[in-house]
Amino acid sequence: MLDAVVVGAGPNGLTAAVELARRGFSVALFEAKGTVGGGARTEELTLPGFRHDPCSAAHPLAVSSPAFRGLPLERYGLEWLHPELPMAHPFPDGTAAVLSRSVGETAASFGPRDAGAYRRLVTPFLHRWDTLVRDFMSLPLTALPRDPVTLARFGLVGLPPSTWLARRFRDERARTLFAGLVAHVMAPLSGFATSAIGLVFALAAHTRGWPVARGGSQAISDALAAYLRELGGTVHTDYEVKRLDDLPPARAYVFDTSPTALARIAGFGDHYARYRYGPGVFKIDYALDGPVPWTAPEARRAGTVQIGADSAEIGAALRAASRDKHAPDAPFLITVQPSVVDPARAPEGKHVFWAYGHVPHGWTGDLTDAIERQLERFAPGFRDRVLARATAGPPELAARNANYVGGDIATGAVSGLQTLLRPKLSLFPYATPHPAVFICSQATPPGPGVHGMPGHNAAKAVWRRLRQT
Repeated sequence: MLDAVVVGAGPNGLTAAVELARRGFSVALFEAKGTVGGGARTEELTLPGFRHDPCSAAHPLAVSSPAFRGLPLERYGLEWLHPELPMAHPFPDGTAAVLSRSVGETAASFGPRDAGAYRRLVTPFLHRWDTLVRDFMSLPLTALPRDPVTLARFGLVGLPPSTWLARRFRDERARTLFAGLVAHVMAPLSGFATSAIGLVFALAAHTRGWPVARGGSQAISDALAAYLRELGGTVHTDYEVKRLDDLPPARAYVFDTSPTALARIAGFGDHYARYRYGPGVFKIDYALDGPVPWTAPEARRAGTVQIGADSAEIGAALRAASRDKHAPDAPFLITVQPSVVDPARAPEGKHVFWAYGHVPHGWTGDLTDAIERQLERFAPGFRDRVLARATAGPPELAARNANYVGGDIATGAVSGLQTLLRPKLSLFPYATPHPAVFICSQATPPGPGVHGMPGHNAAKAVWRRLRQT
């Protein structure tokens, strides 16, 4: 009998399997797709030689993750590449605000009226970032806070809505960039703890950057899988699990799946019936005949570029995706241009680029024209650079990754108490109604992103149980 079986080879399932194998437990991992990766994959989606990331591409949380930083992933081929600027937010007048490794450069891009306010916002946390991120991402009850004073101070700033925090700024440039940071998790700007979301992304950029993985996000998953195999764990792909009886006998079962899928497989009935899924996204991967022709020079040097004319436009786009049945006319876009720093991702002189906009849950329309109209506002002539495009709306995203229910790439709405307490209101979120079954997907704390911390935290709960039995 195995000690643990893990279902789902996304970053969290892989991390959970590695953490258990490191502690001497026998582990087998089962993945429905033909390769490991989940939200961290790389594929030739458009033309030969163009290597795209179907989901996540820039990794501010991965490079800061206590889980990943504690593993020797570089030994297995993972290399982080840092663009000159982590992120830029261009404006219609051809200028841009930036999120730089330098706090001073970032503050200066907001203008003199908000430079001091921004410095005062981030400075108290910069030198405590490694401890803060460990405390923040290890909650709840998986580890005692190492710096409870800083964590409490962060909570006072972060728990209110981002619209409150935006009042610190007098001009629109800072408000717009910060609204864009919050929108990375598809949360309405007025939601609970949205200030913390924006602040985490800003601090991550200043302390560790927003890198891409050389060769694509698949390098993260491949490194985790290679380490797992070296530790004695086994990986089985093309193995779809429909019920617990499909799995070999084990002392514990760990699911990197949506709560909905876990309930179906394990026979938990309506245990997660109140769990809410959020808006979906419509994503386009591009093969380009040259770099994106951004009007703002700063955007040409950035790995990630946010697109939204101002905070009001961003807020309206988020509200439309969250509450309406129709996609926004002017969608907020997150775009990533990996080949700015990793030219091997495309043939010489060519580029890969992706963009996604928020749409209602399960939306079945086509957002291509709206996305490209937005891009043309800030990069005139963009369409002329397009060699090929691969589009994916909510149905296609859910077909690629079953965790993306209704196209929700966060595997659950990041709003209300579910922002922090997911998938249920519980002090033990990784436990389930069955004492030998656990959940470790991004539907559990600390939530969405490629950082492995739900898997890391869940593994702690699993090995504590295994040592008791």
